[in-house]
Amino acid sequence: MNIYKYAMKLEKDSENYYRELVDKIEDVGLKNILKMLANDEVKHYHIIEQMMKTDVSAELAETEILENAKNIFIKIKGKNLVFDFDLPQINFYRKAQEMEEKSYKFYIKMSDKVEIESQKKIFLKLAGEEKKHMFLLENLVEFVSRPETWIENAEFNHLDDY
Repeated sequence: MNIYKYAMKLEKDSENYYRELVDKIEDVGLKNILKMLANDEVKHYHIIEQMMKTDVSAELAETEILENAKNIFIKIKGKNLVFDFDLPQINFYRKAQEMEEKSYKFYIKMSDKVEIESQKKIFLKLAGEEKKHMFLLENLVEFVSRPETWIENAEFNHLDDY
């Protein structure tokens, strides 16, 4: 399997996983976050597809997923909902983190292997997007584990750093 097809498979697997998770949870806000993650994976899939066709003009647009997710978390926290998540549900999010980390490492590795500069930049940008997803999922795990202290997390209050 060539690197582009493998990358597309990673993105498709992640998209499918997020869409499966949407069906397993009740909270509308968390569903929206998972849908945003799935939609980002679709964008990544299409940009890789363009790269595979050696489209040197392929570009990956910046996403605002972290800022959008933060707003959703704040709205959920404002409702003072009590989450009753059991360990298996939190583990779903941890599995998603692992998938994002695998993609992140793959894109870093590929950025060193490709010879076309524009593709190198796209792989690095994809790695950055996956890093944002890892960070978001880390915060999602923390949020559902301890929603009363989540917003005090200094890291999430510095989203602009990501």
